[in-house]
Amino acid sequence: MTAQIHTLLPGSGSPGRLAVEASETAANAADHLLALQQADGHIVFELEADATIPSEYIFLNHFLGEPEPEVEHRLAAHIRSLQSERHGGWPLFHDGGFNISASVKAYYALKMIGDDPDAPHMARAREAILANGGAENANVFTRYTLAFFAQVPWDAVPVMPTELILMPKWFPVNMWKFAYWSRTVIAPLLILAALKPVAKNPNKVNCQELFATPPLEINNWLVNPTGSPWGEFFLVLDRFLRPLETRVFPRLRWRALAIQRAVEFITPRLNGKDGLGAIFPAMVNAIMALDTLGYSRDGEEFTTARQAVRNLLVESSDTRDGRSFYCQPCVSPIWDTALAGHALLEAGVEESDEKLIAACDWLADKQITKVKGDYAVRAPNLEPGGWAFQYNNDYYPDVDDTAAVGALLHRVDPERYREQVDRAALWIEGMQSSNGGWGAFDIDNNADVLNSIPFADHGALLDPPTVDVTARCLSFLGQLGFPKSRQVIERGIKFIKSEQESDGSWYGRWGTNYIYGTWSALSALNVVGEDMQATYVRKAVDWLKRRQREDGGWGEDGATYWQERRYECKASTPSQTSWALLSLMAAGEAEDPAVARGVQNLIDAPRDGGVWQEPWFTAVGFPRVFYLRYHGYSSYFPTWALGRYANLMRGNSRQVPWGM
Repeated sequence: MTAQIHTLLPGSGSPGRLAVEASETAANAADHLLALQQADGHIVFELEADATIPSEYIFLNHFLGEPEPEVEHRLAAHIRSLQSERHGGWPLFHDGGFNISASVKAYYALKMIGDDPDAPHMARAREAILANGGAENANVFTRYTLAFFAQVPWDAVPVMPTELILMPKWFPVNMWKFAYWSRTVIAPLLILAALKPVAKNPNKVNCQELFATPPLEINNWLVNPTGSPWGEFFLVLDRFLRPLETRVFPRLRWRALAIQRAVEFITPRLNGKDGLGAIFPAMVNAIMALDTLGYSRDGEEFTTARQAVRNLLVESSDTRDGRSFYCQPCVSPIWDTALAGHALLEAGVEESDEKLIAACDWLADKQITKVKGDYAVRAPNLEPGGWAFQYNNDYYPDVDDTAAVGALLHRVDPERYREQVDRAALWIEGMQSSNGGWGAFDIDNNADVLNSIPFADHGALLDPPTVDVTARCLSFLGQLGFPKSRQVIERGIKFIKSEQESDGSWYGRWGTNYIYGTWSALSALNVVGEDMQATYVRKAVDWLKRRQREDGGWGEDGATYWQERRYECKASTPSQTSWALLSLMAAGEAEDPAVARGVQNLIDAPRDGGVWQEPWFTAVGFPRVFYLRYHGYSSYFPTWALGRYANLMRGNSRQVPWGM
């Protein structure tokens, strides 16, 4: 059955031409979204990262001694397609600058599967790596890979005693103070660091030519990641622990207990075909740890974990090298389905439409109600009620997805989904941190001193409260009718106001960047009843208008996460233009000329059916370290923004009534 989508029709008393065009474009895009719906009701798009993930897939195969020539050939085509013509190396996002770690991994992976080091693309990459100081300047995670393949000594990585997993919650450094993603990556890595396995490396490939100084001649591998006194302390501590890790700890009875405790952490979280933590790095470390511990490769645990990684392979939809593969860092079905649902509603799909109900029913069934995940370490009495990001990840629901899903279910049919919405609201309320904000997965996960340990040179060890996640929680609770005077709302508003940048914007932790954060904040402030004419709100509105580009759109580059490059932009993008428009409409600016120009930009922007052309990465795994391209963002966000504009211009009120 075709969904019923109501478009605006021109005629006497109808909205203007622009609103009609916006409505028609949104309706056409909604048809495309609905055509992508799976038989069980959900919608999922590709989720793309940089060259490191497909490179690490190749490394896993060669660590195990089980190459997959056909798969690796197609992965290599994708890796080659990402090499920069500008600098010869590999960036972290589309048209980004040179990144030493991504470049080392990509070069080594290509050499591992047979690319000639003297081939032009390899020579250019090698020259770029050496010109940037050599592979010795790669990050800690890259050096772990090189250590597994015996390309660097184990002195090249920080000491991570397996006994860390035995530390109680009151100890200054313990597993529960790390973010979920760090926890699931570190647990198997502790086993690997203790046992120091050597990769099978069946082709005996090395990459010594990438080092400016031979690795065995390097005496000082570690750096102070923050430049703080704590960072210096942890460097001294590493030097103290290193001889103990080499000569003492392995002989103590605690070592065997620690390895067993790590296994006990990993095993219940292996998560079937979805993998440990449902994220690629943790899944790969788990496979290597199981193999190192001697688990049978024919056993159920090992084969299931191996298949979970294979399930992340996807045929690229837009590679420059034909029908290649790449490996996704994870999958995003809950997030995609929820956001697509919001977009469909704005585009005119009726709440009672059977396809929308099917999507909501699928989401309702995915609510986690039986497992108290790792969040319960901080909140042992908090009953489960959240959603994960992936198909299944019961130990790790996140409040961002939960708020987005809850707001959709409430909007579609508050009676049908009353139980799910009520559970979600209770869970989100219980996940609020002490400063009034929300982190994505944990409560008060803000022991910032841990970002000073040498292992944390990526700066993403923790999951502290952020404005975008906090705003999503407030948007959901405000849509449910929580009064502004209720403490959970009051504290959340205070947190958002305290985090506003001096120029009026808000930082975007999970989307690029200040446009995303500002969209999140203004949407929440509107629905919880803040005065949208307040000075601080108008400051944000003025910032958005100043950032509009000549073509009417908005854009921000991944480089904006470096403070000195915070206003960098290479092009307008459909997703970021949509966030800006949704921000301005939430602030009551639907009739402002800036909004009309932005709407026209989306109508005119190139698209293929319901997908706007957007090669840019407009999302973030970890700022400055790991970026994401949600292929769905250029479909559902423009649909959402255009549909909302048409609805506001058609209605009697210009006020957005919804939390998102």
